[in-house]
Amino acid sequence: MSQSVFLTGATGFVGGAVMRRLVTDDVRVTAAVRDGSKVACGDVDVVRFDTFEDVNWHSSLAGVDAVVHCAARVHVMSDTEVDPLAAFRKVNVEGTLNLARQAAQAGVRRFVFISSIKVNGEGTRPGQPYTADDQCAPSDAYGVSKLEAEQGLLALAARTSMEIVIIRPVLVYGPGVKANFLNMMRWLDKGIPLPFGAIDNRRSLVALDNLVDLIITAINHPAAANQTFLVSDGDDLSTTQLLRSTALALGKSARLLPVPAWMLSTAARLVGKDALSQRLCGSLQVDIQKTRTLLRWAPPVSVNDALKAVAIHYKSDKQQ
Repeated sequence: MSQSVFLTGATGFVGGAVMRRLVTDDVRVTAAVRDGSKVACGDVDVVRFDTFEDVNWHSSLAGVDAVVHCAARVHVMSDTEVDPLAAFRKVNVEGTLNLARQAAQAGVRRFVFISSIKVNGEGTRPGQPYTADDQCAPSDAYGVSKLEAEQGLLALAARTSMEIVIIRPVLVYGPGVKANFLNMMRWLDKGIPLPFGAIDNRRSLVALDNLVDLIITAINHPAAANQTFLVSDGDDLSTTQLLRSTALALGKSARLLPVPAWMLSTAARLVGKDALSQRLCGSLQVDIQKTRTLLRWAPPVSVNDALKAVAIHYKSDKQQ
């Protein structure tokens, strides 16, 4: 009898990739989505919902072995909500725990929760990476909501037989990536000079295929039960190195001006772009030794191969 997985966020960047991998592995998938027309795999049972936090999932969870919960109200740079924390809590805490409680009642064996490195914090000093067991220090509403969801899930695991696995990804990139990563590729593709030629920070990233591989591992690995894992490519890059490597994957030459990082940070602060400055000039590293050791897992895709796949998809999209 094949395994059955209930997946949320199947129309998203990460959830869609998880769905495709599960279908390839002949796993029976039930996808909970707002818009069923966006589900790209035909061999998937679709459950539609409107407001995530108050859905009755009982009939959809019958016979399910594991839940992979990718759906969330995601972090945005400029939130327009009057009370962002309340908005994040409604979906990321109430919605997550509503699903998890019903999953436990339905006899689901394991609940895999895709959290965020923002639970740990916003940045590290070079050479002092976050670990999975560090004290958490979220600094924005999104990170707080993810931490509260984690805490609620672990409390549920303590009083039920359902196992919880928490995965905190860093920045995820891969074919079809959007937002700042896509903008970066466009700038490099057009040959626009960029003032990032002297940034000596360190950033951990995770290729989509590497994250998906860990999620699939977490569904069944005995040692994953009730554990928290950080995930990355295991190869940290400076912003300058990332730009050069991405340009190389695009077949371009990066035109990077050696503007000092302190000057960029000062300019960003003056125009109210501190968060963007932190992403470009600051460090955020994670230590995945626990993930490697406990699960005997290693990232299957190298940074260079992952960037090549992103570049191929970008060029293909551009031609359409």
